[in-house]
Amino acid sequence: METQATGRSKQQRSHEFYKKLFKLTGAGGAAFWITDFVFSVSPIAAEYNAAFSISYLPMALVEALVGGLIIGFCVSYFLLRFFDKLPTKNPILKALILSFVAMLMIEVLSTLVNPNNASVYLLIDTGMNVPRFLALGIVVGHLYDKLNGGA
Repeated sequence: METQATGRSKQQRSHEFYKKLFKLTGAGGAAFWITDFVFSVSPIAAEYNAAFSISYLPMALVEALVGGLIIGFCVSYFLLRFFDKLPTKNPILKALILSFVAMLMIEVLSTLVNPNNASVYLLIDTGMNVPRFLALGIVVGHLYDKLNGGA
């Protein structure tokens, strides 16, 4: 039978979990978005957008933010939920592993959805996504460490 004190401690742990999840998601999404925005003003991105007829302004401002928040949520959730089951002891490395697993899954799915010129898309998109996912993983891992009393 659950006592009132046990019920409160479970509620408290649940509240703490969601509070950390919200902070990590926001920070990871912001890191992803800022990196995407900085990258979107580069000449390489301009060439890529022109070659594939992509209107980048709406993507950089809205879609990248939403995508970054979704990816940040997933990375943060799995980091919080399965922290002890992930390899290494460093939270930044754990978050980077999760971040790059997410990137790999997205790249594979995008290749399956559009198999025409898949090798070109895969090479270019992966090159453009590495900085975004790297920033997201580093920020989420660092903030996790900070929230849990690390450096």
